[in-house]
Amino acid sequence: MLSLIGLVGGLTLLIVLTIRGMNLFIAAPTCALIVALTSGMTVFVGDGNFVQTYMSGFTSFIASWFFMFLLGALFGKFMEDTGAADALARWIIGKLGYKKAIFAVVAACAILTYGGVSVFVVAFSVYPMALSLFKDANLPRRFIPATLAFGSVTFTMTSAGSPEIQNWIPIKYLGTSPFAAWEVSAVVAVFMAVFGYWWLKKMVTNAVSKGETFHNKPEDPEIVERDLPHPFTGLIPLFVVLIISFLFHETYKEMALIVALGSGVLTLMVINFKFFQNLGAAVNMGTTGALIAIGNTAAVVGFGAIAKTTDAFQSTVEIMTQIPGNELIGAAIAVSVIAGLTGSASGGQAIALPLVGPYYMDQGVDPEELHRIVSISSGALDSLPHNGYVVTTIRAICHETHQAAYGPMAALTVIVPLIGLSMAIALFIIF
Repeated sequence: MLSLIGLVGGLTLLIVLTIRGMNLFIAAPTCALIVALTSGMTVFVGDGNFVQTYMSGFTSFIASWFFMFLLGALFGKFMEDTGAADALARWIIGKLGYKKAIFAVVAACAILTYGGVSVFVVAFSVYPMALSLFKDANLPRRFIPATLAFGSVTFTMTSAGSPEIQNWIPIKYLGTSPFAAWEVSAVVAVFMAVFGYWWLKKMVTNAVSKGETFHNKPEDPEIVERDLPHPFTGLIPLFVVLIISFLFHETYKEMALIVALGSGVLTLMVINFKFFQNLGAAVNMGTTGALIAIGNTAAVVGFGAIAKTTDAFQSTVEIMTQIPGNELIGAAIAVSVIAGLTGSASGGQAIALPLVGPYYMDQGVDPEELHRIVSISSGALDSLPHNGYVVTTIRAICHETHQAAYGPMAALTVIVPLIGLSMAIALFIIF
C-alpha cells in the first residue's frame, strides 16, 4: 500500500511541478526519490539502489538518442539561420494563404513522421517553419506545440505502415506486420486527422476572436531585412531526410536517422551556405538546445526507470493485464495505463506486451487486431504533462509554458487518440 501511495503521489507531484514550470532536472529525480523511498529502495548502497537505477535510465536514453537530438537541433537551427524556414513559410503563405498556415505545419510533420523521422527530430526540424508561418499569419504561438504534436504523434505515429517504433514494437511479440489491420487503422487515422484538425482550427479561431495574436520572445531569431534563399532550398533538405530515413530504416533501424539527418544538415549547408548569418553561433545554439532537450527528456525517463522497479507498478501491470470482459478493451486499458505511468508510448508497449500478448493470444484474440489496439492505445495517456516529448516540445523547442500550451496539446494528443481507440475497438467488435 505504501508503495502504491508513493507511486501515485510521486507521479502526481511530477505532473504538478511540470505544469508549474519547475526545472525537470530537480523535479524528476525528487519525485523519483519519493517513489523509491516508499518502495523500500536504498538511496546509495546495494545493487539496484536509487542513484544507480535512476542514472541507468537517464544515461541509457542519452546513449540511444544523443546523435538524433544533436543533428535534429542543428538541422532546425540551420533552417532558421539561413532563412530557409522563412522563405519556405512565405512561399506557403503565398500559395495557400494565411488560413492554411496550420495545415502546412500539420502536413509537414505528418509527412516526416510517416517517412520514419523520429517525432523528437520532427519537432526540431519543423519548428522554425512553424514559427515563421504563425508569425506571418499573426496566430497565437502557444498553439505551435499542439500543432507540431498533432501532426507527429496522433494519426501518423500509430497507424498501419508507419515506420515509427510505436507501430513496430508489437511485431516482435505478436508475429504481425507493420500493416496489421490496415483497414480499421485507415478509418481511425482519417477520423483522427479530420476531427483533430477541425478541433485545432476551432481552438485557434476562438483564441484569435478573443484578441490573441502572435508575440515575439527573446529566444526568437532576430528578423532582419536580407536576401532569402529560394523556398525549395528549404524543401530539398526535408525530402533528403525523409527519403534516406525511409530507404534505410528497415536495415539500420534508428541508426538510419543519423545518416538521414546528417545528410539533411550537409545538404542544407551546401545549397544555402552563402545565406548563413553566423554559422558558428548557429552550431553553438543548436548544440545547446539539443543538450537541454535531451536532458529534460532523460530526466523523466529516469523517473520511469524508478517507477518500473516498484512493487506497486508490478502489481498494477498484473491487474491491468487481467481485466475481465472483452480482451481488446482489457489490452487497451492495460497499455494506456502503463504508458501513462511511464510517460512513454514505447515504454508502455515494451512492459505490457510480454504479458498482454501471450495472455490474449492464448484466448484466441486476432494478433492483427491486438497489434493495432496496442499501438493506438499507447499513443494516448502517454502524452500526460510529464511525457518526454511533451516537455521537450513545449519547453526546449517552442519556449512555451505548460500553463499556456499544454491544454490544446492534451486535447489533440490525449482525447483525440482515446476517441480513435474507442472507434477502433468498436469496429473490431462489430466486424
